[in-house]
Amino acid sequence: MKTAELFDNRTVFSLEVFPPKPDADESVIYYTLEELSDICPDFISVTYGAGGGSNGSKTIQIASDIKSRYGVESVAHMPCIGLRKEQAAEILDSMQEHGIENILALRGDRTTDAPTCGDFSHASDLISFIKENYDFNILAACYPEIHPESSSAVDDLKWLRYKVECGADHLITQLFLDNKYFCDFQEKARIAGIDIPIEAGIMPVTNKRQIERMVKLCGVELPKKFIRVLERYEHNETALRDAGIAYAIDQITDLIAEGVDGIHLYTMNDPYVAHKIYDAVQSLVKVSTCVR
Repeated sequence: MKTAELFDNRTVFSLEVFPPKPDADESVIYYTLEELSDICPDFISVTYGAGGGSNGSKTIQIASDIKSRYGVESVAHMPCIGLRKEQAAEILDSMQEHGIENILALRGDRTTDAPTCGDFSHASDLISFIKENYDFNILAACYPEIHPESSSAVDDLKWLRYKVECGADHLITQLFLDNKYFCDFQEKARIAGIDIPIEAGIMPVTNKRQIERMVKLCGVELPKKFIRVLERYEHNETALRDAGIAYAIDQITDLIAEGVDGIHLYTMNDPYVAHKIYDAVQSLVKVSTCVR
């Protein structure tokens, strides 16, 4: 099933996982998926390889197994930075052969060791290439607190609308910790003519190092309420985990009350945290029934 078809007057609930590192035990991710599949999410997305693009083949296999083994729809992430069209076609052909219907098309992070050559400068270039040559359902990223490289919120919305015009069918936001940013962003997106589903990306913050890394990478603002939680519990691992779960539940409850299209939970491969959050909000969302 294509994810864009899931949004039918109900709140979609989905999860994200990441593959094991190249030298890690692969059985761990399947234990995680076994636990997460009990939630029966609408879909599970798989990031493009922990440790870089060379590990991307695991993304394809895991996304395929999510469908065939666990009866849950899947989404495979695909960053395009440094790719030639021929390489992109090979990846897309492999995804097609593995029964994958949904792709999250991304530019990918510009790092010091990332290849600079390639045929795709932006995610929109990859989206156009896919639409012209394949029949995948395409998801794209969006940024409630604007993309770190955008000059303004207006500029950011302009480029997001262009992604949609190129063929994006469904949007997922970067993480945010203050719902006012999402609500403001969604309102402006609708005014700008962006009328495809927008899922809110929620990351339960369960340790201080995690959020420091996210703030550095994404430019996420920490609300005063969240800072108080972090300062109070940062030296108590269990208490901070539970406080992070409670904070995410509060965010999700508020977003559903506001009529959000969907919730995309960044699980960090932690079934315990995902289940705690889902158990608290399951009566608020109508999730699809998976076939096990």
